[in-house]
Amino acid sequence: MRMTLKLLLTVIMIAFAFTMILPFLWMITTSLKKPIEVFAYPIQWIPERIQWDNYEKVWIGANSFWVYYWNSIKVTTITVLGTVIISSAAAYGFARIRFKGRDAVFLIYLATLMVPDQVTLIPRFILFNYLGIYNTHLALILPGIFTAFGIFLLRQFYLSIPEDFSEAARMEGANHFRIWTSIIIPLSKPTIVSLIILSFTLNWNEFVNPLVFLTDRELFTVPLGLTNFIDEMGTEYTLMMAAAVSSILPVILVFLLGQKWFIEGVVSSGVKG
Repeated sequence: MRMTLKLLLTVIMIAFAFTMILPFLWMITTSLKKPIEVFAYPIQWIPERIQWDNYEKVWIGANSFWVYYWNSIKVTTITVLGTVIISSAAAYGFARIRFKGRDAVFLIYLATLMVPDQVTLIPRFILFNYLGIYNTHLALILPGIFTAFGIFLLRQFYLSIPEDFSEAARMEGANHFRIWTSIIIPLSKPTIVSLIILSFTLNWNEFVNPLVFLTDRELFTVPLGLTNFIDEMGTEYTLMMAAAVSSILPVILVFLLGQKWFIEGVVSSGVKG
């Protein structure tokens, strides 16, 4: 009976997995088709003749995708590095340094997670315009490196690390900075890698903020670059799908490199609150 139930659950999970991966398969096959084959019915999953020149047009055409790719790499890399450093330092302060009102400040900061990002678009627009960073990548990087979720994720893991490690280091004369860099961070590798993956995915796929805060085409990121294939004449689905396939490769690569730490980091971050 148990074997039958396990087999049934496996079949159900495979079916769900197939429904999740089906759109990606359609995206890949469409990127290799002729425009006339895109909406052919029934769906022709394997094109009669593979159109590799769709990718050539995307990367070497008039609106070269390299510019948008480089902008996304630049913005996402700097943002992720800043997120890890600031979140880790702040999380250490909330988890290990005792000061008056620490928990109240943390709860107030955590409450910002309930504020939708769209609510702050107009205030940020006014502020960035006043500071002179509107229509620059700083308008995307600076807000992105401060994340309440990242601080919460790392703080929860730091609380699970025994205080004895810090006390032993303190008795040897280590200050908070030495304890943070030499003890806490090395022990937090799974959670930090999880934060890197989540932050990278979020910032790489960000669309609304670049749409609002960037106006020059040479500053556009990958999500905005995909709109180049939509004009008054219609949508070039084959080119858009080729660009979309190219855009998800960095996300897949980052996940594959850090997958062995990802589940462990997410689970262990909720051990102690």
